[in-house]
Amino acid sequence: MAASRTPPPPPRPTEGGLSVIALVSGGKDSFFSILHCQANGHRVVALANLHPGTLPGSGPVPGLGSDAAGVGATVPVTVTVTGAGAGPDAGGASSSSSSSTAAAALPAATVDRAPAVIPATAGTAPELTSDIATRDGGESLLGQRQAAGEGHGDHDPSVESAGGHDYDDGGQDEQQDEDEHDLNSFMYQTVGHQVIPLYADATGIPLYRRAIVGGAGHHGKDYYSHRAPSSSKVSADVIENRASGAASPSSDTKAEPEVRGADDDDDGDETESMVPLLRAIMAAHPEANAICAGAILSTYQRTRVESVATHLGLVPLAYLWKFPTLPTPESSGASDAQLLDDMAAVGLEARIVKVASGGLDDSFLWTNVVSAGGRDKIARSMRRFGMAEGGAIIGEGGEFETIVLDGPARLFRKRIVVAEADRRLVMEGGGTAWLNLRHAKLEAKDEKTLADENNNEVRIPDLLDPRFISVLDTLSTVERIIETDVALSRDLARSSLESHLSETLPEPVPDLGTLQCPADAKLQQWCFVGNASTGGASVEVETASLVEQIHHRLQQATLAPSAIINATILLRRMADFPTINTIYGALFDAPNPPARVTISCGRLLSPADGNIAVYLTVHTGGLGPGQRQGLHVQSRSYWAPANIGPYSQAVAVPLRSLLTSKPPVVGGAATADGPQLVSIAGQIPLVPATMALPTTNGDGDGDALKLQLTLSLQHLWRIGLEMGVQWWTSGVAYFPACGGGDGSDGEKTVMAGRARMAARAWEASHRWSAGSEGEDDDDEDEDGPDLWDRTFDRRYMSYAGAAGREKEGGQELPDWEVVVGGKERGAVRLPRLFVAEVAELPRAAMVEWHAHLGIAKAPGTSVALLNPIVGEDVGGEEGLSISHTIVRSGTGLSLVQTVVAEKLGSPSSASSMVSFSDLDRAAERAIAKLGGGGGDLSLACDAADWMPVALVRYVDVGRSESGSENTAAPVVPCASLWDAASGERLASVVVYQSVFEEEGRGEDGGGGEDDEDC
Repeated sequence: MAASRTPPPPPRPTEGGLSVIALVSGGKDSFFSILHCQANGHRVVALANLHPGTLPGSGPVPGLGSDAAGVGATVPVTVTVTGAGAGPDAGGASSSSSSSTAAAALPAATVDRAPAVIPATAGTAPELTSDIATRDGGESLLGQRQAAGEGHGDHDPSVESAGGHDYDDGGQDEQQDEDEHDLNSFMYQTVGHQVIPLYADATGIPLYRRAIVGGAGHHGKDYYSHRAPSSSKVSADVIENRASGAASPSSDTKAEPEVRGADDDDDGDETESMVPLLRAIMAAHPEANAICAGAILSTYQRTRVESVATHLGLVPLAYLWKFPTLPTPESSGASDAQLLDDMAAVGLEARIVKVASGGLDDSFLWTNVVSAGGRDKIARSMRRFGMAEGGAIIGEGGEFETIVLDGPARLFRKRIVVAEADRRLVMEGGGTAWLNLRHAKLEAKDEKTLADENNNEVRIPDLLDPRFISVLDTLSTVERIIETDVALSRDLARSSLESHLSETLPEPVPDLGTLQCPADAKLQQWCFVGNASTGGASVEVETASLVEQIHHRLQQATLAPSAIINATILLRRMADFPTINTIYGALFDAPNPPARVTISCGRLLSPADGNIAVYLTVHTGGLGPGQRQGLHVQSRSYWAPANIGPYSQAVAVPLRSLLTSKPPVVGGAATADGPQLVSIAGQIPLVPATMALPTTNGDGDGDALKLQLTLSLQHLWRIGLEMGVQWWTSGVAYFPACGGGDGSDGEKTVMAGRARMAARAWEASHRWSAGSEGEDDDDEDEDGPDLWDRTFDRRYMSYAGAAGREKEGGQELPDWEVVVGGKERGAVRLPRLFVAEVAELPRAAMVEWHAHLGIAKAPGTSVALLNPIVGEDVGGEEGLSISHTIVRSGTGLSLVQTVVAEKLGSPSSASSMVSFSDLDRAAERAIAKLGGGGGDLSLACDAADWMPVALVRYVDVGRSESGSENTAAPVVPCASLWDAASGERLASVVVYQSVFEEEGRGEDGGGGEDDEDC
């Protein structure tokens, strides 16, 4: 059933736009990325290409061959331009029909004095000299196979495919071609590189090229360019200044940072070949402030481009990132192949020049992959090998590579033509085949063709997924109910509360084993609070002092900064954020810094003479390689906001890494399996493509709040799906202060409404199911493909259905299978949600969502939810509500998150005699019940030394005890605090974390670090 609400419009082009350097390999993705840059209002000022081999006249390329001079040798950068019309303002093509090549105005240290240009006649690609014997004019291997009756019997005659390629049998001709090998680079496409020089004339954009030096020195998916000291980095603020065109307050924006690149790096990684190439382009085009690449699903490629870009002060753009998971037109059926359909719609022509998959052979070479016939041919073949999904149909697993010959007139004023006789087939081992292209030429397009092509618009994905269109519609319905019937709104809140408190765990409570002592716990909370003694009125000095304290604490514990998993930063003034961000960022000089939440508490921040507090979650257990997994997307895309700065979208560690009875095995083998604990950064509602807050065409702040609530919650979901999250333990929605923050009745009414709105968004996002959009689960598959369709119907065999857009890596969020009683969805309480009113949020956002913890890779029924119980049931105070989320690893380890919510106006909150220590004891009694034995808790240490570990305390300003004097746990002071489900105001919320180990499931010999709590 279609959503009843019209989805928000796609993001508007960035005002003023960026000046972009486009990395091009010749493949379809890099050129389609350029078209998306143009569609978003940016201007492409230069093309950049890295290629293999030798430049004529310049000698051997260092790093290649037995006589390589080494990484430190000079490699020339070449530039190809196209007459006076090069570099059109819109990044489009020049109308010039002549082509010439010339050296750019490059620094002397960058350009070799040997001939540093690629000689090319007008409209013809250079032919490189051959030193491998080939046989010209012979019958193609495809032709031989077809004559013998081999190959695919269902060949589609409408599909252009390989024919007349010259087959290389080892050499019987005098003509030689040194290009009869492919570099097989992990980073760069090199097949078809002979055609690349023609792109300058075809597009009218200057082309800069440089030979690839080195190989894949670092094979991990994450990468850190140059491994230079943090002082050589370009800060996130400088990058943002470049993006906006503003000058940096501390430096000339034209001045480049001193960073180490391929010419002076000693590890020889091919990634560093980008550095001198980009430096040369930035010198020739000082206005350049961004770089785009065609990464779609390849973290390997994206992180390397981002690392180099951010160190050079360029804004990374990856508009195709996660494109197959983004919303698709309703008429398309939502498929991985939608990207190819979009390319075809704008007139891109991309021919397959290499195949390296069991599902594809040389008969697919020269197929136009974006045509309907070509796409279907590939899908049919891949289905036979079970490879039709997961990006294979668009070549994301290296199944094939393409070369672009033509595109819309806004980019291509001329088309590239390669005659059949000039496409030579090269066979490699392992089923790999590719084409060596020679004598490529340019053809001008007539005026009618140019005019027709300019009518083809690039499709920009909708801002919201179907799930969140439904959420947005729900918010509008809730708002109308609240406005028209106050009594009904109370019933709505009550029904929501009842759904949150429903029973999911049968009695008796399971025995989880022995509780770890806080001093031995592998996850520690470290608190650093600024005051007059650490800086006084200067937030810079105060922040630097805290960073030094963190450094010192890490050194004492013999830990690297990567031990920090999550950070919460509280500020007195959000205006100080750029300043503290730069200083805080100096802590981290490796990929994937901690996830982070940043808010401003204003005058409520304690102590009164402090400007900043930093709370860290630190893993003290010595994580081995591969055990700490991070997600740090720094590129602008349509997927989720870029994190340009010292924080990741998410960081995950294995639950088993928390064992104290047996130390983790270095290398990850012993602890990488089982549930993962995922910390996710706070999410504000930035439009990913523009990094600006969304605009609305509705009723002002009302529509803006609904859209911001929905969009930021979608960000949380998309990041969670990418990390494999199946369940949230609990969450909080931060809102900025209403009005003057004086706590008036009007402000209370506004905040109560916000709390109800957040509750409905939270519930709607959990209850939504693909295909039904809020209807009963029994009906969810009636209108969609059934199991037979998905197995045998070709329309659904190769393309993921609409439900697939809600899945990443085979996971769903929420994944009801992992929850005890989850098959009865309506009976399972949702993760608890609270609403906190604070002073300000980053970017003046209207909301920030934060999930306390995500659970990933959990087996079935490994998550149990215990009903909230009143404090009286555990010997506590009236007005307390206590609930547990239990995550069991299946290997004798369980993590328990306990939430204690205290109602405002209860005896506990009104009486100064009830302290947070009393609340801790109430939590202690509730946790003790989980150890079995009727509340006789089994402890790994003396009972007198144990007290529950508080991850965070949220405290309402109306509570008599603020908790600020208690530095043993992070404290977030709030102008008001609410239970989202019930709509009731709370005095405090405390989130505790405990770890249980079952006896006999581990071995002695491992102990925790001797670090103290906050």
